[in-house]
Amino acid sequence: MNGDIMLSLRKLALLGAVEQPVKVSSGYFAGAIGLSVQTAARRLQELEKSGLVHRRIIADGQWVILTKRGIEQLKRECYEYQELFFSTPKIEVEIGGRLIRGLGEGAYYTTLDGYKEQFEAKLGFTPFPGTVNLSLDLLCMVTRKKLEGRGGIEIEGFELESRTFGGAKCFPCKILDDRAEGIKSAVILPNRTHYPEDILELISPIFLRGELDLRDGDMVRISVVI
Repeated sequence: MNGDIMLSLRKLALLGAVEQPVKVSSGYFAGAIGLSVQTAARRLQELEKSGLVHRRIIADGQWVILTKRGIEQLKRECYEYQELFFSTPKIEVEIGGRLIRGLGEGAYYTTLDGYKEQFEAKLGFTPFPGTVNLSLDLLCMVTRKKLEGRGGIEIEGFELESRTFGGAKCFPCKILDDRAEGIKSAVILPNRTHYPEDILELISPIFLRGELDLRDGDMVRISVVI
């Protein structure tokens, strides 16, 4: 994301445009970001075009509020600064779960170009269509929560045909099985509200069930550095 755009987005957030619409004029906003009135007006237009803010033009200015996407961009930047200045030491955790059948949604989502291209670029592999779903016990659910508190590899959300697809974060992992030696895989945590805390999803470039001869109910253990 362009640094000038992010600066403008932060200024609007500091003016209160996260919780509710704020009234700003191009002149006032120019003073806030230290640029000319023309540049400030153009910056507001760019923010709206990028889907980061909603605007309603009025006679003496405009009402502006950050969109969900705009807020997510600020949160992502905040997480990056936290990793930079307040990062905690890396630790290795183990998680185990029983293999279960999913709802079949993973096969759809992992083949969408908006996700697949990011997996290729950020994880170094194209996922086999679908996810491996593990049912966790109470202790492993606690460990899963530790992952949620770490930065991970961000997978950005996107829009496709007027539908919004949410973001996620991934953690490369190692499957603790001699048959899985050299097989790339990753935990994927979707940024979805009310996502089950007792389910953990894995992606891999191969069909893990077939490659490792896995059946529903089998125990699968993984190691993750977070």
